[in-house]
Amino acid sequence: MRRNSISINLRKDEIVIKLNEKATQEEIVESLKKKLSELKKLYKDEKTPIKVTGKILKNKEIDEIQEIIKNKIDVEIDFDMPKTLGLSSITKTFEREIAISETKFHKGSLRSGQKLETEGSLVILGDVNSGAEVIASDNIVVLGALRGLAHAGAKGNKQAIIAARII
Repeated sequence: MRRNSISINLRKDEIVIKLNEKATQEEIVESLKKKLSELKKLYKDEKTPIKVTGKILKNKEIDEIQEIIKNKIDVEIDFDMPKTLGLSSITKTFEREIAISETKFHKGSLRSGQKLETEGSLVILGDVNSGAEVIASDNIVVLGALRGLAHAGAKGNKQAIIAARII
């Protein structure tokens, strides 16, 4: 197990839990469980909010961490990272190995006005027509014609790729 999967900094108006970007979710959860009991001793009547930062997490990972903290300490928890896909949510760039990511498959073509967003990679078995939008936090592969908008690496992954059939 990684010793420094999380670090806790006490500030005047908040407590910052920084997650190591290279730590796995299991390592983070294990460290959190150990360190939260120590952190709980610091809490008396005041409810100093906790800010979680450092690593970009999937929604289910955010939920798991939030539940662990709430079970030990009843305070407000803020996750300082993009929670949604799209250009407006990019607040921090990160790099991740492009060969490893969760992949969603979409069967069928996307028509004008349709929008498809996903965490991880996306494979479209069909065309992306003009006026359609495809957004993924990792890679996009279109097994058809790409005439619409495709945005890979929507959370700042500079290693993400877009691959489509040449027409």
